[in-house]
Amino acid sequence: MRVEPQQLKLFLLDSGLATSKDIENAGKKAEKEKKDLGEVLVSEGKLSQDDLSRLQAYILGIPFVSLEKEKIDLSILSLIPEPIARSHNIVAYKKRENELEVAMLDPQDLETIDFIKKKLNLKVLSRLTDPNSIKSVLSQYQKTLQAEFGDIVKQEVESFKIVREEGTGLENEDLKKLAEDLPIVRIVDTLLRHAILQRASDIHIEPMEKEVVVRYRIDGILHDAMVLPVKVASGIIARIKILSNLKVDEKRLPQDGRFKIETPDEKVSFRVSTLPVYNGEKAVLRLLPENSKGFTLEGLGFTAEQIETVHYAVKRPVGMILATGPTGSGKTTTLYTVLDILNTPEVNISTIEDPIEYQMPRINQTQVKPDIGLTFANGLRTLVRQDPDIIMVGEIRDNETAALGINAALTGHLVLSTLHTNSAAGAIPRLLDMKVEPFLLASTLAIIIAQRLVRRLCDSKEKYYLSKDQLKNLGKEVDLDRMLQFLKAEKVIAPSAGWDEVPFYNPKPSKESPDGYKSRVGIHEVLKVTETIKSLLMSNISSDAIEKQAKEEGMMTMLEDGIVKSAQGITTIEEILRVTRE
Repeated sequence: MRVEPQQLKLFLLDSGLATSKDIENAGKKAEKEKKDLGEVLVSEGKLSQDDLSRLQAYILGIPFVSLEKEKIDLSILSLIPEPIARSHNIVAYKKRENELEVAMLDPQDLETIDFIKKKLNLKVLSRLTDPNSIKSVLSQYQKTLQAEFGDIVKQEVESFKIVREEGTGLENEDLKKLAEDLPIVRIVDTLLRHAILQRASDIHIEPMEKEVVVRYRIDGILHDAMVLPVKVASGIIARIKILSNLKVDEKRLPQDGRFKIETPDEKVSFRVSTLPVYNGEKAVLRLLPENSKGFTLEGLGFTAEQIETVHYAVKRPVGMILATGPTGSGKTTTLYTVLDILNTPEVNISTIEDPIEYQMPRINQTQVKPDIGLTFANGLRTLVRQDPDIIMVGEIRDNETAALGINAALTGHLVLSTLHTNSAAGAIPRLLDMKVEPFLLASTLAIIIAQRLVRRLCDSKEKYYLSKDQLKNLGKEVDLDRMLQFLKAEKVIAPSAGWDEVPFYNPKPSKESPDGYKSRVGIHEVLKVTETIKSLLMSNISSDAIEKQAKEEGMMTMLEDGIVKSAQGITTIEEILRVTRE
């Protein structure tokens, strides 16, 4: 089903959903790239997908339904088998006696409607929906696997037998056969699929004396996922090693590898690390969804003022942008988002990374390989001879890389990198410790971004206001008067409001989110290296003094940014304090 472009243009103008200039520009792009007008308007942010779908439904005279946040009853959902639902973008969501309401992207797909009608012997009422609704409901088919997961593993483990004498080891060939054994293959596949479904960032497979514990890190917190019999440990590790192209028979040394799998919805890379432990080998798998497109600074949690400061640095042709924070705080994602802003045909962008987490088109990405001498420092030396405009160094780990990065910024390049420090101001003494000359640092540093990731509250949450004791305790963490000014500046509260009118929220557990949280968002501090900061830097002054000056110049700290997000209902004060306390 397709609404004609001319018809869509008229209705868009009549409804005021888009300006004539936006429609004209999108029309030219749609014609050039052979895309739909509506699709182009949505991709450029000129029109929301929901508004487009509703307008199309109105033009075609078909009811529109949004199912993005709806939980469909399993008995109704399963009336249409998953393969048909997925291939024809059609889902069942409501049933009344002899009528079945279905949501689809093409309500005039009469062949599919007729097939369902005959199969179920029900009257089928078609409704138009949007791609996000279809994706959300299709994921609910997979969620039914969770209930079956325990039984699947149990059946496979029972059918899995290792015939060997006590005390003897498995040879290389035996391990390879074991890794290809159907029960082991199914167990590992189920573990991986389940982790993707749970939005896990890491899988930990930990051998104990009498069992194997599998844990998933979800939204930064480790959760026990399942316990398996110890007899499958060798097979699971061997299977993961084969997928990652590692040495199956090497159990004495740590190994690192990588593999990729595809689901109907996304591609996911797994970064694998194995480590000998007392009871065998432990494996940790980092999940890296290959969907680097679509990140925006707003989506990552930056405020309007922070984005303005980032854009100030991005527009400079030379200099250094640093992202700091502990492992897993989203530094690389922030830098990829900045690279996405910079990625135009007019510039050459080269990176040296360990590992390459997201593959980006039109960017030359190099993976470090220390075992053959390709380190950050050696790779960076070569990159500057590749005529780059913009360079990203995955991490500044040593004096040599720091010196080369500073030199690259001095010689006409924009350099992006990461550093492990607890705050933005802490990056300066860290670089000075790496023997970088203060005057070179003052000449190159543009901004320093420090960040952490906090869990995001679900839609269902409970509002409350701080008591006097709670406010007193909060006053020990932040300057309350300064904090109140930030809340007013971000329009969280009215200009005349006081602390008794500042709302905060508690998580409200639900079936979908047992702890009341879902996904994560960043809290940031963006330190702009102004002339005043440069003079302090030259004086070799402490990070506390630099942070104090930056705050006087208007910098919002991570803790302050977090409290603003707490008052906006994005997260909780407890979550902010959990990640910011050192």
